[in-house]
Amino acid sequence: MTKEELIKGIKTGDPRSLSKAITLAESSLDSKQEVALQIIEHFGPQKDTLRIGVTGAPGVGKSTFIEAVGVEILKDPTKKIAVLSIDPSSEVSQGSILGDKTRMNKLSSMDAAYIRPSASGNNLGGVSKNTRLAILLCEAAGYNTIFIESVGVGQNETEIAKLSDLFVLLISPGGGDELQGIKRGIMEVADIIVVNKADGNNKSQAQVTAKEYSMALNLKPKNENNWTPKVVVVSAHKRQGIQPLIEKCLDYNKHIKNHWKQNNRKEQMKYWTKKNIEYLLLSKIDQYSDTIESSIENGVLPERLAKNILE
Repeated sequence: MTKEELIKGIKTGDPRSLSKAITLAESSLDSKQEVALQIIEHFGPQKDTLRIGVTGAPGVGKSTFIEAVGVEILKDPTKKIAVLSIDPSSEVSQGSILGDKTRMNKLSSMDAAYIRPSASGNNLGGVSKNTRLAILLCEAAGYNTIFIESVGVGQNETEIAKLSDLFVLLISPGGGDELQGIKRGIMEVADIIVVNKADGNNKSQAQVTAKEYSMALNLKPKNENNWTPKVVVVSAHKRQGIQPLIEKCLDYNKHIKNHWKQNNRKEQMKYWTKKNIEYLLLSKIDQYSDTIESSIENGVLPERLAKNILE
C-alpha cells in the first residue's frame, strides 16, 4: 500500500491500514520508518485522547484486567480502544510469543477495539522503542483511549510513564507490606494502584494489601500533577470492581484536563527526542568496531576512547 492509501485507510479507521503503518514505524529500515513519520505528521497531534499505561509483575493479570476494563469502557458508543501490548523478546533468538491478542478474546472481537502486540526487542524499560509512534498512529485512526501494556519486569520499569497520561500499577493480594509499598522506583510514578485477583480465598487478603498500600502512599508526596494516588481493589476475572476503577480514571482525566496534560506530553517528547538520539548513536557504533579493537589492544582507556570517537 502507498503512503496515500495508508492515510486514506487510517482516516476511515481501517485496522489493516493502521497495522501496516505501525509495521512501517517498527521497521529498522530508515526508508520505511520515514513513511510512517510522514503519515503521523500528516494527521498532527490528537489532543482529546487518554493514554493509560498498565504494568505489573508477570502473572498479575494485566491482559485480563485490560480486557475487563476495555469491555466496560466500550459500553460508551463514543469510545474506541487501542491496546498496544509489549511482549518480552528472547535474549538468545530475539523472538517473542506475541500472545496477548489470544488472551483478550472478547475485546478483540469488538469492532471498536484494536489490539496490537509488539516485541520489546533490546529496549529496556518495559516498552518497545517505537511504541510512541504506534500510539500516535492509533490516535490518528480515531482511537481515543490507548492502553499500553508493558512487559512487566519489576520496580525499575518506569519508562512506560514517559508514554502515558495515566499510569496504572497492578499488584497481587499479599504483594507486599507498607515498606514494599514505599520503595523508590515504580511506586513513585503510579497514579492508580490496582490490587487484582480479589476473589475466592484472596478476597480478604486483597483488602488487607490495599489498606497497607494506602497507608504507605500517605507517606510519599503527591505526584507532579498534584494528584494523590488511589488504591482500588478489583477482580478482573470476575469483572468485579471495574466500574469504580473506571470512575477513578475519569476523575484523574478531569484532574489533568488543564495545561498539565499537554505540558506533560511536551516533556515526554523531549525525553523521547534524547532517547532517539541515543538510538541513532548506538546504531552507528558498528562503524567504529575496528578503531575500538585496535585502540583497546594499544591500551587506550575505554572512557578516553569513547570521548575521542564522539569528538
